[in-house]
Amino acid sequence: MNNIDVLLEPVHALLNQIGAFMPRLAIAFGVLVVGWLIAKAFRFSVVKTLRAINFNVLTERAGVDGFLQQGGTEKDTTEVVGLIVYAVTLLASLIIAFNSLGLSQVTDLLSKLLLFVPKVLLALLITVFGSYFARFVGTTIQGYCRGANISDADLLGHIARYATLTFVLLLAVDNLDVGGKLIQQTFLILLGGVVFAAALAFGLGGRDHAAALLNRWFPRDGNDRVP
Repeated sequence: MNNIDVLLEPVHALLNQIGAFMPRLAIAFGVLVVGWLIAKAFRFSVVKTLRAINFNVLTERAGVDGFLQQGGTEKDTTEVVGLIVYAVTLLASLIIAFNSLGLSQVTDLLSKLLLFVPKVLLALLITVFGSYFARFVGTTIQGYCRGANISDADLLGHIARYATLTFVLLLAVDNLDVGGKLIQQTFLILLGGVVFAAALAFGLGGRDHAAALLNRWFPRDGNDRVP
């Protein structure tokens, strides 16, 4: 009899652990179901709200939707924002569920991921509004150059637009805080090298062309010439 009790003791211990674990598992499953429903509701509400305030029109004019479609996705930026909100809510429910199960390591990992997702959302918003502002700057400079009878107005407008967009992308990457300052420093070094090489090539071999461009942009009358 004592031998049977010794053999059954591990089984009793296992059953007790399972009995103590099952309520926590049921609670975790319930939290996941409720969190999934809340996440879907938040996603639906965010998408509807953004479309009501014409956020999709802003992203389309900024060119972000076109960039996403070129990447092979049929979703626009509004739907991407909804997916990010959905992911944040679902991650929060997962953290609560795993915390109730006592899985602290998984909870810590999900907490770090949860802190990173809002940075992605903010970087996306910076890119959207920055792209729209870059387009506005380019259009404004084109209009000014055309009004001032300056040739190559389209070229100058595109230069201003993409220069502003580059600055905006640097802000977005800085907000993500991925790789520290390595990405920014590498990009700035490459940009500085390209600008220096272009300036050197233009200065050595394009002086006549530079004079012709200045004469086209700012034409001088014969009376303005110094005798």
